[in-house]
Amino acid sequence: MENGSTTTQTIERLVNFITFTDLPIRRKFLLFAIGVLFWFVAMFAVIVVAMYDLEGKSETVVKRVIPRERATQEIVTNLQRIIIDSTELARAVNAGEVMKKAEKSSSCLDAITTLVGSLKGEEHEVALLEGGRGGGFFSIAVAGASEADRYLAEIVDLTTLANQQLDTLSALKLAAVNQGSGAAIEPKLGELRRTLEHAITLSNGYALKIGNLYTANTARTKTSIHYALAAGLGVLLMATALLALFTFWISRSIARPVHDMIGQIQALHRGDLDLSKRIAIASKDEIGVLCTAFNGLMESIHGMSTFKKVIEEEVHVDDVYARLGAVISDQHGLSDYVIYEISNSRNRMKPVHPVSTAVETLACSREILENCDLCKAKKTGRTVASTAYPGICRQFVAPRGTEHVCIPMMIGGSTGGVVQLRFERPDDAAALDDLERRIFRAQQYVNESVSVIEAKRLLVTLRESALIDPLTGLHNRRFLQEHTEEMVAGVRRRGKSVGLIMCDLDYFKQVNDVHGHNAGDVVLKETSLIVRKSIRESDIVIRFGGEEFLVVLIDIEEGQGMLVAEKIRESVEKAHINVPHGAVVSKTISLGVSEFPCDTESFWQAIKFSDVALYKAKEAGRNRVKRYEHGMWPENQF
Repeated sequence: MENGSTTTQTIERLVNFITFTDLPIRRKFLLFAIGVLFWFVAMFAVIVVAMYDLEGKSETVVKRVIPRERATQEIVTNLQRIIIDSTELARAVNAGEVMKKAEKSSSCLDAITTLVGSLKGEEHEVALLEGGRGGGFFSIAVAGASEADRYLAEIVDLTTLANQQLDTLSALKLAAVNQGSGAAIEPKLGELRRTLEHAITLSNGYALKIGNLYTANTARTKTSIHYALAAGLGVLLMATALLALFTFWISRSIARPVHDMIGQIQALHRGDLDLSKRIAIASKDEIGVLCTAFNGLMESIHGMSTFKKVIEEEVHVDDVYARLGAVISDQHGLSDYVIYEISNSRNRMKPVHPVSTAVETLACSREILENCDLCKAKKTGRTVASTAYPGICRQFVAPRGTEHVCIPMMIGGSTGGVVQLRFERPDDAAALDDLERRIFRAQQYVNESVSVIEAKRLLVTLRESALIDPLTGLHNRRFLQEHTEEMVAGVRRRGKSVGLIMCDLDYFKQVNDVHGHNAGDVVLKETSLIVRKSIRESDIVIRFGGEEFLVVLIDIEEGQGMLVAEKIRESVEKAHINVPHGAVVSKTISLGVSEFPCDTESFWQAIKFSDVALYKAKEAGRNRVKRYEHGMWPENQF
């Protein structure tokens, strides 16, 4: 299995090497252009060689074979003319006609001599030896002499003999004309004819060989043309196949990842992008680098998208802070960080994550916790980085060598929080670049979480506003309804009791009637403050309705409820409340006390018992405290 995998990898590397897959695109196309040029040069070389070969063969035929064939034919024509002229010479009847025919025949012999001389001048070029330029001629050597040499030697001899025989025939004919006798002419004419006919036969044979040589050279020329065409076609086909293959490989290595990226971008535009899908990286060129960067971008988007989905599912904003902190620390290696939450209404900020962060360990001045406008990132709403400008924030009091980047979280148009990153400044530029990249990615996650944090905090605000009485700032009855179960469960688990004190201002309607509703609101606010100051921080005051307040005393011992109720009554009685228009109002309050689970196992029944005790206090004359006792409210009336 391993050998097969190794073989496959080797083949892939070889193909990548051959197709220039891992080379930069510019060099890839440069080598591709060089390859195209090589095949053009190869085709040009084939054409040049073929043309040179054809030129040699054509030159042999045109300049050597054809002229020799024509010369031989001229020799045969002159020999035939001599035969005709010699016959006419033998039949001539006067000396003038004999001389004319004799001269004409001599001229033909001279022409033959000239032609033979021209043929002799080309003997070294037309030796009829195979392998010469243009494919060569076939060898016809006989007895150590070539066919051409033999022919020329014999035709010279026959021409010389024919010239002698013509002279003899002419002399005999002239003597016969002058003397009137012609008995010896016919034998001489026969000898001359036989000589000339022999020369014609010899010349025709030589001409036939020359014709065969022409045919052979023509056939060789055609063969060369066929070979040249085959070679050219072979080079063309090979070049076309290789160029098509290389074009396919190179274009595929570029087009496929680009097509995949276009598909991902279009899917992103449609909203159905699969962020977990990655583009296959098939090369190490610029396209491979682009694919790697694109995959990194998709991975980053996928990570932030997944992160946002996770924090959106969290219930509490503190869980969102924890998720954000984990990403900053674990994924980006920035473990020294603090997330501050800002309350613009109170102009304060506090560290909320990590949860274990102590004020003493903060790298900022303690003053920003009480006056958050001193924080430069909060005030400007822009990222503050000491790496860009050392000492940019005067409130940063960490030891020398510690750098910081403070990233504001813009919520509802104002700074709702600050993420502070602390680190040691790197020594080299490469490490600094890596740090800046990690800070940038962390900042993206901070920005991505802002909308979720804003939504969670808004929900908390809305929920708190729904559970708080807007006039007094106390919890309302809905708050009691929502937290009853966990309150009861905690009390039962700890084995403690809950004291319930129902309070009602005496004759409160008189305040509204005499001083107006605004004065009544002031009295309610002041009374709520008095009640709030009379109990512990862990206890709860609820505006139960109108001028009624319910005090919930958490984890008390039996009988403590009466003491607290009496303390509240005395504090209200002693209070003097300034109302509008300069009036001063003093009020008393009646209170009913019950305890859970001492009086009943039902929490809401215990509340009813405290209300019953309150009415008993009012019936007894008001401005007093009554403890619920059995029999005050029959059980069948609950």
